[in-house]
Amino acid sequence: MKIAVASEGAVVSGHFGHCEGFTLYDVEEGQVKTKIFMPNPGHKPGYLPVFLKEQKAEVIIAGGMGEAAQKLFKEKQIEVVVGAKGMIDEVIELYINGELKSTGSVCKEHAHEGHCND
Repeated sequence: MKIAVASEGAVVSGHFGHCEGFTLYDVEEGQVKTKIFMPNPGHKPGYLPVFLKEQKAEVIIAGGMGEAAQKLFKEKQIEVVVGAKGMIDEVIELYINGELKSTGSVCKEHAHEGHCND
């Protein structure tokens, strides 16, 4: 399974579209096998779900995400987990252990980029 985490350094980004990049984890049998960082290729409407699908992501974890993006991810059969906060390595372990649940929250205001999950 490949899991993408919207990242700002070592923490989960508050808004996936404006994040610094995506930390991609390959997980097998409940263990992280590889971890790589990919810079955000740019926030263009509808592009990031396509980009992450090309990276073979099956899950996207972020602090916040707009409704249109969540719909696009779901159309591409990519699970959306929003409302995540904290260090990315800790968040990924919570997800692997079944302890991270999506809040289902939707960002509606892009004026406060980076603060959607505050």
